[in-house]
Amino acid sequence: MEMSQIALNQGLTFLAWATGVIVIVVAGFLVKLLIDLSVLVKNLNETSNIVNTELKPTLKELNQTLSSINDIVKNTDKNVGDFKFAIGKFIDKTKIVSGTLFGGLIKGFTTAYNMFKK
Repeated sequence: MEMSQIALNQGLTFLAWATGVIVIVVAGFLVKLLIDLSVLVKNLNETSNIVNTELKPTLKELNQTLSSINDIVKNTDKNVGDFKFAIGKFIDKTKIVSGTLFGGLIKGFTTAYNMFKK
């Protein structure tokens, strides 16, 4: 029985050493993971600060540009409306003139025809 006790002790000793080595390796990986996460957090913090400082002026400039474009569009819309109104008046006057001209032309031809007919 003493032999089996020695074998059992040796097996348990090997298991303890193997477990200790595995725990040390896992602890090493955890330390490496924590260091990498710390570097990642620093980089993310720097990136967010850069984006924050650059984004505010960019948004302000974009807002001014959109305001300018909006003013241009409003002014163009007003001018197009004025142009449409002027063209509408011109067409109305052209209809009146052409109707009068056409009526006079027909009346002239009718008078001339009646004169030549007699």
